Amino acid sequence: MSIVPKETIEVIAQSIGVYNLSSDVALALAPDVEYRVREIMQEAIKCMRHAHRTVLTANDVDSALNLRNVEPIYGFASGDSLRFKRASGLKDLYYIDDKDVELRNVIETPLPKAPLDTSVAVHWLAIEGVQPAIPENAPVDAVSDGRRSEYREDGISVDIRLPVKHVLSKELQLYFDKIRELTVSRSNSTVFKQALLSLAMDSGLHPLVPYFTYFISEEVTRSLKNFSLLFALMRVARSLLRNPHIHIEPYLHQMMPSVITCLVSKRLGNRFSDNHWDLRNFAADLIASICTRFGHVYQNLQSRVTRTLLHAFLDPTKSLSQHYGAIQGLAALGPSVVHLLILPNLELYLKFLEPEMLLEKQKNEMKRHEAWRVYGALQCAAGLCAYDRLKTVLLRPPKQSRWESNRKGMIVFPSKRKASMDNLMLQPPVKKMATLGPMGVMPVNSMAVNMQGPSGGFSTPVEGPRAGVSMLRHLQNEKMLRREVSSQALKTSTVLAQAWKEDAEGGHLLASLYELFGESMFSFTRKSELYFFL
Repeated sequence: MSIVPKETIEVIAQSIGVYNLSSDVALALAPDVEYRVREIMQEAIKCMRHAHRTVLTANDVDSALNLRNVEPIYGFASGDSLRFKRASGLKDLYYIDDKDVELRNVIETPLPKAPLDTSVAVHWLAIEGVQPAIPENAPVDAVSDGRRSEYREDGISVDIRLPVKHVLSKELQLYFDKIRELTVSRSNSTVFKQALLSLAMDSGLHPLVPYFTYFISEEVTRSLKNFSLLFALMRVARSLLRNPHIHIEPYLHQMMPSVITCLVSKRLGNRFSDNHWDLRNFAADLIASICTRFGHVYQNLQSRVTRTLLHAFLDPTKSLSQHYGAIQGLAALGPSVVHLLILPNLELYLKFLEPEMLLEKQKNEMKRHEAWRVYGALQCAAGLCAYDRLKTVLLRPPKQSRWESNRKGMIVFPSKRKASMDNLMLQPPVKKMATLGPMGVMPVNSMAVNMQGPSGGFSTPVEGPRAGVSMLRHLQNEKMLRREVSSQALKTSTVLAQAWKEDAEGGHLLASLYELFGESMFSFTRKSELYFFL
């Protein structure tokens, strides 16, 4: 028995204009109506589950009707679930509260925009911490050009740049405050070493890079008498530069003046026990690492640094400690920089430095100590440069020549086995003549012919056409072989001339440095390599 009563079928028939429907027909239609309704509802529930919803909507029923090729029901386009109200006075009767709508108002209402198809679009949320002003991103009130126009008394408009507030998370603020506290007051503690390790490896510190660079710049400027703080700041800068997850190139212009200040400043620290020499050496290595890592990004970085250090080195009004820092900085940039900039000025500078090193002419022990420090830096830079030049000459790989000469002066092929007399006897005439004929050696083939000839001493006659062809081939091979030998000899002479020139330059450099520094120059070269000059 169907759950759809026959009275419902009769009411539906009357609503579509069928008034004479018999009760037997209505009773027969009720089971089929129930089957069709169940089928539609099952399809609608499937659509609801595919949409990951738990509430059945009118759209699900429309989708089920489309799947069954049935025209959808009009008038129930709302995505919300239908709200039924209970009829007053009846417990099991519900109805939908439909409001009456004026047709004129519906006609006069403007049509809504057509819905867009579902699609996926890609856009930048932020680029290096800055949110681009594009329609896809939500507008931020704080993002602006940071300028405000005001008018002066004379009526001219003036643009005033307003400060832009940079928002940091609470965790990053606490991290920055802790690092700053350790740097200023606890730079010798184990916790500070762990903090340096964190700065060199953590990947979420990019928003703090401008704060750290500003902190280093400000503290170096006003703390030149605090040696421990300066050294701690340079260690923080090195950790930031070692972090592979930080894009620090835009902030190098703020960090480089601080590092160069710790290298060539006149005074670092205010106590005699402050070992500012180590700080200058540390800053020199830091500058060399910066030039090595970012020299390809900023083409004029090393040239500007070199110009600054050379000016400090050649300025006689600078203190000796500043000269020491400049020499260490130039030496850290490599032997080529030392060879081009320090060695041409070495003899003249040693004449300037010599009076400061002698006890008779310089009574101040501090200045004599500084002069000997500078002398040692010059000696170390020149010695390493000389050793680099000698190492280039002594360890040069030999050129693989195409031809090799034996003890008798004959040129043979290195890639082939040496031909014995027995093998030459068995070779055809053309091959034997091409092997030994061009070098002025008696062909073995002629000996063999004469030995096989008659007793009268005359050679066995050879047929005319074959003899002419073999002689023509022999002449062609001889010409090609002479051309290859001459071109190879020219190349070999050029390579040898260049090698002899480099050897002479290396030897002259070591000799000139020996005249300036004495036997101490030999300490930079290995004993096995010094035997080359004995």
